[in-house]
Amino acid sequence: MTPFSELRQQAGLSIQEVAREMAFDERTVYRWESGETSPRKPVINLLQSIVDQRRTERKTDFTFIDLFAGIGGLRRGFEPIGGRCVFTSEWDQYSQKTYRANFPNDDHDICGDIRQIKSEDIPPHDLLLAGFPCQPFSIAGVSKKNALSRPHGFACEAQGTLFFDVARIIRDHKPKAFVLENVKNLVNHDRGNTFRVICDILTNELGYHIDKRVLDARSWVPQHRERIFIVGFREKNAFSFDSFAAPDPVDGPKLGTILHKTGDAQEKPYTEKDGSAASKYVLSEHLWNYLQGYAEKHRQKGNGFGFGLFGANGIARTLSARYYKDGSEILIERRGNIPRRLTPRECARLMGFDAEGRQPMLIPVSDTQAYRQFGNAVVVPVVEAVARHMQPFLLQAVRAPAEEEEKVAVA
Repeated sequence: MTPFSELRQQAGLSIQEVAREMAFDERTVYRWESGETSPRKPVINLLQSIVDQRRTERKTDFTFIDLFAGIGGLRRGFEPIGGRCVFTSEWDQYSQKTYRANFPNDDHDICGDIRQIKSEDIPPHDLLLAGFPCQPFSIAGVSKKNALSRPHGFACEAQGTLFFDVARIIRDHKPKAFVLENVKNLVNHDRGNTFRVICDILTNELGYHIDKRVLDARSWVPQHRERIFIVGFREKNAFSFDSFAAPDPVDGPKLGTILHKTGDAQEKPYTEKDGSAASKYVLSEHLWNYLQGYAEKHRQKGNGFGFGLFGANGIARTLSARYYKDGSEILIERRGNIPRRLTPRECARLMGFDAEGRQPMLIPVSDTQAYRQFGNAVVVPVVEAVARHMQPFLLQAVRAPAEEEEKVAVA
């Protein structure tokens, strides 16, 4: 990425908008973008002033940190309601690249492995966001540990897991609230022990009042994807999912709304000149024959393993991080021809990162990395719905201390 390109993205301007606003032809701006030539200082100064103005005008009602950030799906839900991200942690270098490209205005670096980050190196914040990985909890009976004079609870049961680091930061910073996201099966993981320990630590040891809800993304996007959201507030009765209402999934969008269409503008390398998906996304004949044979073998055994083939009116299976391998869970029909996998751009739409009214997400990585990133991500409209539901509770929690101070000062 060239210095001009980075500054242009921070200013929130497309190449066409730069050309129009600054009275240059697009060819010249494209040369700046590629680094073939460099713009003169007045152009850079103007872009920098736009960036500075955007930072000044941005409304901030609360601050948050983004842990296990991935490509920023959780963050995208809380910025529109007045949140400002003050700290980001993500260990994967390719996810960091995508994150930086899409959040170029950050005034903080992306930190790596959360296990290596001290709590005191994390700034104060009102809200903690974490889509933490689920790891096994090694649990022995508390009575047995007591008999052996071994510690239990926070000091033992969560140690060695990545949730321990989330709990550690919550303990040390005491944010007003947190949002934890994970797979639906977290509740049943290790026969329910994992979830029991998590809830016990959050409530009994850290002192938060929590509520949870499993949400299926198909109410917002054409994908069956169930995830659990755990929301915690320090104050009792400060938040509840009871009044949360998801749209009726029957009325949800279908796959045709996210697929490339003939007649759309070309987007290399994802589409052909006519706007249709590029031919490289069509499965090879060998792979297609293998998938059909594999599915038939398991059908004869009475198993349900196999590929998922969908048309424009379908609802996709869950997009997984292994999609790059063969795309078998979501294959798109091609009317008598060999099916194809989704393009990364279609994955961005399927996960709600691309939506009407916002600039398309930048995908600066290979297809393999993009598939992994989207497969590991959260569905943005789901997070946006959770954030909007939390907004009044969160703002009340943030403003309450200031209001109490004002009362004391007046008294």
